[in-house]
Formats: sequence, structure tokens, C-alpha cells
Amino acid sequence: MKHTVPIGSNQAFAPRGLMDIKPVLVVLLFSTSMLAGCFGEDAIETMEQVEDNVYPEPWDRSDLVYNDQDIYARVSVNGSYPIDAVRSVYVPVPTITAADGGAGLTGDAEVHLGLWLPVIEGCDWESESLDASCHVPVIAEVGPYYNDGDVDALTPADRLGKMLIENYVPHGFGVAQVSVFGTGESNHCMDLMGTDEQRGIDAAVTWLGTQSWSNGNVGLIGKSYDGSTPWQAATFGNPHLATIVPMSGLIGVHELMWRNGSMEARGAIMHNGVYGSFGIDGDSEDAHTLCEGYLEGYVNGPAAYLSGGMVTYAGNDYWTERSFLQRVVENYNGSVYLIQGMQDWNVDPHMAFPIHQQIENAGIEIKTLAGQWAHDYPDRRSGHNGLPSGEGAEAFPYTLRWDWADEMLYWFDWYLREEGRQPTLGVEMQDNHGGWRFESTYPAPDTEYREIGGADLNPSGASMLTTTETITLTYGPFEEDVYIAGMPSFHIAITPHTQNGAHGYLEMSDSNGLRLGHAVMDFRFHEGGRDGQEFLLGFQSITGKMEFMPMDVFISAGDSIQITLSQTGRDYVPSPGAAGGYTLNWAQSTLTLPIVNRTCDDLFQAPMVEYGGEGQRVC
Repeated sequence: MKHTVPIGSNQAFAPRGLMDIKPVLVVLLFSTSMLAGCFGEDAIETMEQVEDNVYPEPWDRSDLVYNDQDIYARVSVNGSYPIDAVRSVYVPVPTITAADGGAGLTGDAEVHLGLWLPVIEGCDWESESLDASCHVPVIAEVGPYYNDGDVDALTPADRLGKMLIENYVPHGFGVAQVSVFGTGESNHCMDLMGTDEQRGIDAAVTWLGTQSWSNGNVGLIGKSYDGSTPWQAATFGNPHLATIVPMSGLIGVHELMWRNGSMEARGAIMHNGVYGSFGIDGDSEDAHTLCEGYLEGYVNGPAAYLSGGMVTYAGNDYWTERSFLQRVVENYNGSVYLIQGMQDWNVDPHMAFPIHQQIENAGIEIKTLAGQWAHDYPDRRSGHNGLPSGEGAEAFPYTLRWDWADEMLYWFDWYLREEGRQPTLGVEMQDNHGGWRFESTYPAPDTEYREIGGADLNPSGASMLTTTETITLTYGPFEEDVYIAGMPSFHIAITPHTQNGAHGYLEMSDSNGLRLGHAVMDFRFHEGGRDGQEFLLGFQSITGKMEFMPMDVFISAGDSIQITLSQTGRDYVPSPGAAGGYTLNWAQSTLTLPIVNRTCDDLFQAPMVEYGGEGQRVC
């Protein structure tokens, strides 16, 4: 069933004026007819029901109004504690030794943090002995940007710190802004997620969890680089790390910049060209930057470009020490709340899927929030608006989650101080047209994996000889409304014409030309993953097991999909070892689509106010 609601129509939303700056939770008064269609006649909730529900589920919030007048989400109910003055803290990191160079040579390695605590009557934060009623949990954002692209660590940061401090300190949480080594007021080396940086983060977590005012529980949250530091912290199994909230964070540095051997353009210079300057700013600490990790970056970037792999020859561990997921699975004892933009071209959504299932399978409690935004937070209007068609535009403004501050409060209440009730675990997923639904895991347990023979896709060619030609393939029309939900795969049989190898890029679109997703492969890595061959033997047939980036796209009955194959696309850079033409055997190739059947009854509306302008959503 296709049902459309024009944006700004009173069919779905009631207009309202500006709210007071204090967050207020109210219930919109809708008539039954206004809630018909996708949201059903049972969507109206009385204020009494809301008050009785400690944790309104995401699908129970559509008729609630949240404050959207700030640049970020606000909690529905303000906390009662004033915010104390910021404290400047230097945390010693004794695990950094002379062997690590930098500040290890002088034995004074330390990370710097700014700390905000609530003012609680009868609690003296300077006391070494405090009653349990004074103990508070801590939420920390750790990253390289304090005084390097944002304010210093003693000023509420525009990225996330201000939102955390203003929302959660009044609710009885401490909030810390922590600079990684070589940035802000932290000394030692800018180690780009290496072992030294990981030790510094772990030391900060331990310090925050062992102070007289701490209840012993620390949560780490952040986006991008700041969303990668939670994964780093979780590799240690630190008993004080109770939860992490990585937003578009890295499970590993090599995993970010190489996909099946194919490198993003920034890959070869990521350490020294992109982040190296953070540790070199003309002060007395510059000498600390000349540590082994920084120096190794000059070699390992170009080497990985040429090989496509992790360059572990002769015991080199530059990339393996910057790979976090396996150590998290083995050591971590907390919970995970993953947040990912499904249209993120900076940190692709393969950092969330199949990671969700891998974390879940390890017995770690996990929830994921995945929306059709790019490299951004769930609640930033400026970052959601203006995305290109096929990369989030069709889902806006339904991408905006003004309930996110409450969502995090519920999460931190439970996992940092065991208050409220446990949040329902699973995946909140938004499709490319804006509809939200909840799945118990992802891909969903009832996913149908539909296999289609390559020859049945009417390919327009059987060879890729130049870097400019393309081959198109078509499947459809679909007999009913479906969602392609997960990671489609295309196992393509090729025969390289030279021993240099071959490279492929796939882009999927619907019959209206709307981009749906992509896949990329250096065919030396034809089995997938990070283990490849130095070269492929010319005229030896192989099967490239290409897997698309995670996608959640709605296909209407009667529509088709088109897949275009070229030698490369977007910002992927084939190495000289992956150059060369090849012949395709479509009869031995198979496309597999993960498909789920969902209807309007399976979707829910995220809480939001009326938006003007043109546009509609498919539910």
C-alpha cells in the first residue's frame, strides 16, 4: 500500500507557535481522522498515559511535541540541579613509557579534560569521602578537536559537549570533554587511534570512574573521530566503562578507508596529511609528535594503497593495532548504542551493519538508530537539510529526531545508574523515503534472500576493457511493494586480462533514476574482506563476491531496479595493482537481494512539527 502525506499538511501534523526555551512535553490534540492512515486510530495518547510511561517507546512518541527551537534536541523535562563551574583536570598516563617516545621519555604523559558536575546540596566535590547520595555517573566525549577546530576542552563544545552539559548535568550526571594525546592541552603524540591514544583514553575512563564523587560508571559518546574513541575505550574491558554511544564511529581505521581492497582517496594520507597537523602547532609540545605511530604513517598509508591490505609483513602492526571490533567483542562488558547515517559518505554505514549483529551475537546489549542523514547527529537541522536527491533528500524532514535528547536520557539513566527501565533493544531503521520502523535485529529475521541469475538481468555487455565504459543490468518490475533491507550481494564471475588484476564499482538505482546504493571491489580481494592476493593470474576465472553498502530502500509495486557496473566510481581510487580489463560471465553470476515485506502498519512517525514546502513521504 502506498500512502502519501504532503509535508506541512494538516492531515499529519498540527501547527504550533514558538515554545518557551525550557523544554516542555505536551500532547498534540488530533482528531481521529488526522491520525488515520499509516499511524492508525490508536495513536492518540493522553497526558496521563505519557506520565505513567517511564520510557515511551519510539513508536509511542509521534503525538508528542518536543522543543525544536535550539540547534540540538532538548530533554522534555529539565533537571533540577544547577551546573557547577568547569574543572580543569590533567590525568597521568603511566602506561606511556620511554619505548613510546614523546612524553614517555620524560615520564609525564597526561591527557587533559574539562569536567562539569551538578551542584547537589550537601555534596562537596573536593572531599575525598562522599556519601553515596553524592555519587554521579559521567558522560564523556573524547576527541582531537578541542582547540583544533572547536573550542577548548574547558568550554562547552559546539559539536556535542554543550548539548550534553545543558541537558544532562541538571539531571545529575557529570560531563567531561577529553582531548586525545597531542591535541588540546594533552601532551605526547597525536597517534591517530593507535595504541598510545587508546591507553590515554583508558586512563581517562579509569580516572572518571574512581573519583570520590563518581558512582563508578562512565559512558562515552561522540560522532566521527569522537565516535571512534568509544570503540577504542571498549577494547580494554575497563570495568568503569558501562556504555558507549558511537555515532558514525570507526570499528577500525583500515576498515574505514579500504573496502574489499579498494581505497578511498584520503586513505594514503589520513594520518599525516589529515590529522598530523593537529599535533604540530608551533608550541613546545611539537617534539612529542615525532613518535613511532606518526612516523609509521608515512609508510603504511602508501603501502596499503598499493597492496589494498593491512600490510602486516614482517610483523608490522600499524593497521592491526588500529582495528578495534574483535577486541571489543572479546573484552567489553558494557552496552552499545550505535547511531549511523545511512547516507554517510564520510564514515560509511558498514560501520553499523553487520556490526550490530556481530555485537549482538557476542552477548553485548545493543540498540541501533539508523536514519537517512549523512555525517551528522540525529537532531541537527542544518546537517539534514539540503542533502542531494538519492542521498537523504527524499527522507527529510522526517530524518530529524527531536526526541533524541530524551532517548539518550533514558539510555544513560538505565545503563549508568540503573534507573527507569531497560530500553527495548533492536534497530530503529528509516527507509530512503522517510518511514521509520523497528526491527528486532538487522537484517530482520524474516528477510527473504532473493537470488537472481546474472544472465536474467539483461546485461548490456560482457567485458570491461576501458575505464570509461559501463554495463547496465535491470531487474523487475516488482510484483508488490518491498523493501530492499540489508546488504545486497552480487557475485560476479570475471576473467582478468592481465595479472595486474581488476576493479569494479556497482551503483544501484530505481526505475526513476533514484540512487539506492553502491558496492566496490579490488578483485584481488574477490573473497571479500581484507585478505587478498598480490596479483591475479591473467585469464584465470574468479568470482568477485561484491557486497553493497547497507541500504534500506522502498520499491513500489511495478518499479524496477537498475545496476550499473564500471571500473570505478565516486572517490574510490584503484591501486596500480588493481588496473586492467576483464571479461564477465553473467551465466555464472548471481545477484542476491535481501527483501522484507512491510506495510504502513509497520511504520511509525518520529515526533516533529509541521514543515512547509513541497514534498511527500512514502509510507
